[in-house]
Amino acid sequence: MKFSEYPFNPPNLKKIQKEGSAIIATIKNAKTSEEASTAIEKWNKLIEELSTDITVISVRFSINSKDEKYKEAVDLIDEISPYFSQLNNDFNMALLSSPHRKELEKKYGKYLFDMMENEIKTFSPAIIEDLQLENKLTTEYNELVSSGEVVFRGETYTLTQMGRFMNDLDRETRKEASTVYWAWYAEHQSELENFYDQLVKVRDKMAKTLGYENYLGLGYARMGRLDYGPEDVAVYREEIKKNVTPLYKKLRKRQAKRIKIDNPEYYDYNLSFLSGNAKPAGDREYLVNAAKAMYNQMDPEIGEFFTMMVENELLDLDAKPGKRGGGYMTYFPRYKTPFIFANFNGTQGDVETLTHEVGHAFQAYEARNIEVPAYQSPTLEACEIHSMSMEYFTKPFIDDLFKKDTDKFKFSHIEGTLTFLPYGVSVDEFQEWVYLHPTATPAERNAIWRKIELKYTPGTDYGDNEFLNQGGRWMRQHHIFSSPLYYIDYTLAQVVAFQFALEMKEDYGRAWNKYVNLCRLGGQFPFVELLHQARLRNPFEKGNMKKVIKPLVKELKSYDDLAM
Repeated sequence: MKFSEYPFNPPNLKKIQKEGSAIIATIKNAKTSEEASTAIEKWNKLIEELSTDITVISVRFSINSKDEKYKEAVDLIDEISPYFSQLNNDFNMALLSSPHRKELEKKYGKYLFDMMENEIKTFSPAIIEDLQLENKLTTEYNELVSSGEVVFRGETYTLTQMGRFMNDLDRETRKEASTVYWAWYAEHQSELENFYDQLVKVRDKMAKTLGYENYLGLGYARMGRLDYGPEDVAVYREEIKKNVTPLYKKLRKRQAKRIKIDNPEYYDYNLSFLSGNAKPAGDREYLVNAAKAMYNQMDPEIGEFFTMMVENELLDLDAKPGKRGGGYMTYFPRYKTPFIFANFNGTQGDVETLTHEVGHAFQAYEARNIEVPAYQSPTLEACEIHSMSMEYFTKPFIDDLFKKDTDKFKFSHIEGTLTFLPYGVSVDEFQEWVYLHPTATPAERNAIWRKIELKYTPGTDYGDNEFLNQGGRWMRQHHIFSSPLYYIDYTLAQVVAFQFALEMKEDYGRAWNKYVNLCRLGGQFPFVELLHQARLRNPFEKGNMKKVIKPLVKELKSYDDLAM
């Protein structure tokens, strides 16, 4: 069944409440664990159907936010989804208090019940209106940014489409394009700050209603972080500052030498080579066909998987007006199929995004037959291991996607993953500060962003760009608005992915099998325990950071990047 044939079914709240309530009543009155298990299976089916319908609507809206039918359906979901949360909370409470809990834990595993106990701590009927407001604000923010367009040299482009000009070989083009791009954010600064201010305050209000001191505790619970906390993350950020920030400074100097600019400014940071950045060897159609060949060469199973994705229209890759920015993978439980969303703009990011999202999609597909739906996907930082590791597993087979620019890509990919780490922890520390200081003014938030930015990425020069110099860069990071506290996940996963990058050099087949095993484990364990089960090192432990980056630095030195 192709994606265009998936039915468009806005959920019926009353019908779902009726069905869900009947299942919950059965669990409460179950005479045996078998009777309770049958009710659980019915509940899982109900949730899978609901999740599929909501995901189809979300995907169609993100592809075309200008379609009124999709907009109305998304508004409906924003309004009624807190009631689904209430129904889920009632289900969890019924199961946790079941007299058959011990037998059910033996069948489904204790971790499922740990997750339920955690979910209960994140919801109360008292926050339904706050959840509705959070949904509404997030949707309006996404609409604003998705509709963002700028005029550049007489032509109109979306914000995503401006990427190729901001990477241009010509310095004046980069500067002009970057100026136009950031001018859009400066023009909408008050709107963006207002959205965020309201989001921070409503999240803080929900946290305090639920008994938390601030949103940080609630945020960690909402993210399902059961075996680590802010203290572990603080240690991890310090490891980045100690081991990666000095490397960041060296790599920036090396880049400046390559592009022969003594004092590079922010619009120069996107240019990796004097001869121009690595560019894909063709358009979207070419890249998809080349990727099919690449995945078939890598492994028959993933080759067959990717071909299925293409044939069933499960990729939407071109940037276009009205389309939400960024990229993502999502999953349709009813059809047991993933979906990949991206915004190709002719840069090497097209290939990076494709391979990244295929990693997510492959994991979802490999875990599709895990009987407990809650175990099919792990927490988000573990999910990012699948995607970021896939970027490395494809590199030995990437030649046809870049042709003459293959070495440029391989070098800049490693460099980019290393220089990303300090930025990634900057986003996390900023969000932590914001939720510890919920009454801060927009100006105070911008100032603290600039301070944190310079702490982890010293020397960042914004020239005469007042908006960026005052600390506005964080406003383009949609995760800060839409997915609070979600960003450290990328860096944690990156450090774990480095392990696969090293192991595949020693024995590619063994490393690939280890990766597939990780995918098939799904989310049957919390993050730290999942690493243990998959025989991967814990990034929170002191010393691990230095171990994993040292071989990558050595590999970068093996390239004659000045000649590229």
